[in-house]
Amino acid sequence: MGPSYLQLQDPTLERSFRGHKDVITSVSFKPSMTQLASGSMDHSVMVWNFKPQLRAFRFVGHKGPVTNVDFSPSGALLASSSRDQTVRLWTPNVKGDVTVFKAHTSSVRTVQFSHDGSSLLTSSDDKTIKVWSTHRTKFQHTLSGHLNWVRTAKWSPDSRMIVSGSDDKTVKLWDLSSKNCLKTYWDHTGIEAVKTRISNRGISMVSSVAFHPGGTVVASASTDRSIKLFDIRTHRLIQHYGDAHGAAQPDQGSGAGVHSIAFGGPAGEWLISTGWDGVVKIWDVKEGHLFYTLHGHKNGPTTAATFSPQGDYFATGGSDSQVMVWKSNFDSIARMVEEDERAKEQAASQRRKSPHSHSQPVYQHTLYTEPTRTRTSSPLRPALPPKTASGGIATHRKQTESATTHPPPAPAIVDVGTSIFAEQDLEERVAAPPTGSTRTSPIKRGMAIPASHPQDQPSFSAPLEVRTIPDELASTLQHIVRQVDVLTQTMSILESRLTMNEDRVVDMSQRFGEAVDRIEWMASKLASSNSTGTAGNPAHMENLNPPPSSSNAVAGEAS
Repeated sequence: MGPSYLQLQDPTLERSFRGHKDVITSVSFKPSMTQLASGSMDHSVMVWNFKPQLRAFRFVGHKGPVTNVDFSPSGALLASSSRDQTVRLWTPNVKGDVTVFKAHTSSVRTVQFSHDGSSLLTSSDDKTIKVWSTHRTKFQHTLSGHLNWVRTAKWSPDSRMIVSGSDDKTVKLWDLSSKNCLKTYWDHTGIEAVKTRISNRGISMVSSVAFHPGGTVVASASTDRSIKLFDIRTHRLIQHYGDAHGAAQPDQGSGAGVHSIAFGGPAGEWLISTGWDGVVKIWDVKEGHLFYTLHGHKNGPTTAATFSPQGDYFATGGSDSQVMVWKSNFDSIARMVEEDERAKEQAASQRRKSPHSHSQPVYQHTLYTEPTRTRTSSPLRPALPPKTASGGIATHRKQTESATTHPPPAPAIVDVGTSIFAEQDLEERVAAPPTGSTRTSPIKRGMAIPASHPQDQPSFSAPLEVRTIPDELASTLQHIVRQVDVLTQTMSILESRLTMNEDRVVDMSQRFGEAVDRIEWMASKLASSNSTGTAGNPAHMENLNPPPSSSNAVAGEAS
């Protein structure tokens, strides 16, 4: 008997990227499917190119852990949020031009472009959600109502509504036209954590939310282990996965629950989730059961996952500092099931016509874990368990073995600075002119790229607009800046000397005024003496002496 289509169509690992030095917090596909961005607790943003010959870019500048990254719909900009209270808009190329603005008064947890790319959405530990205009990052309005940190917020497909989740255990649905909260869902209460005898201290926060592509369903995940789906038309809970992700392994510290969720597929039929138990799970939301469980990440929880725009790929990240890109093959499964059914019907009809004829479909499929390596198929899997009612949980079909046995080559990484308008970058360039290219040499297969400590990386600020500057213009501007610095120092010296001369002139003016006063007084005395005829009187000559100063008068009285 030939291999089953269930065996042949497991998700396959296409690429594995290494370069971060800490936990991966977020991943985002570029709409053109040429790049993948990731954020990390190591304060950096990485942009990975899917073409093996192209290098990866490391963007530095954030002064705190990067909490979220998101590509704009056009792919021309990449937004990143951080615990340093700022949001940065990068150009995802080697120049790395950046726009920086302080978005909140506390840590910024999420950032997301609207579906038309004209607006930005941010959520923060200051308990607010804010909407910004992408052009010149102009502030538009604030949504307030949560009683604790707002850990997550997402746009609706038409960008008219926002769903948010908070540490106050609530999920809120917002209407942007009225700026009001339409509905508050209180379903994440932490009861699951209590039932499993896990301390519910800090367990019940809502960690992630997502809007279904259809626009009528929102999903929420919590550290109480559950994933819930709500119909926003009736505000009813329509699906509930009570133990979606369990607790961390004993050697990986304490913690439990779901870290992130995201819808995927052409019609949003899949939901991907990550959690403390260190696995990635794919849920069939149409049928309401668990579809796949992937064991690809090691040494800790899985922390981030997202589908590509078409759903044919998905990316995951974890505490092992790795970013993995998987080919889903989910559409192939459905297609092959239909082909299998048709083949069986044809075989049955042929057997009815000729009892000695036999027909069996043959499927040919090659699994790739990297562009140049072929992987043999996995052992035969058990058949799909019986479907459960909406809200039930079925036992997972397959625990896909780790695909890190033969890691693909790590790409060369380029540390990308910011635009020449960055103040500290200018000071460094003036003090030490460029000595050559910033390209790094290729590394050996499987080796991680050493990155400097985040604290050693300079932090930058730039004008509130993205600027792309040719190299010739950048060099000219740097020369102008150096000349302006020299002129500024010269003007400072001249100003100090002018100040000294001004003080001397004031002192001389005061002395000259006193001398004029004495001359005028003596002239008036001489004129009066001539008029009275007492010019030769000695007593009168004593009166021609000027009046003594106050200090001389006091000295005379004392004598």
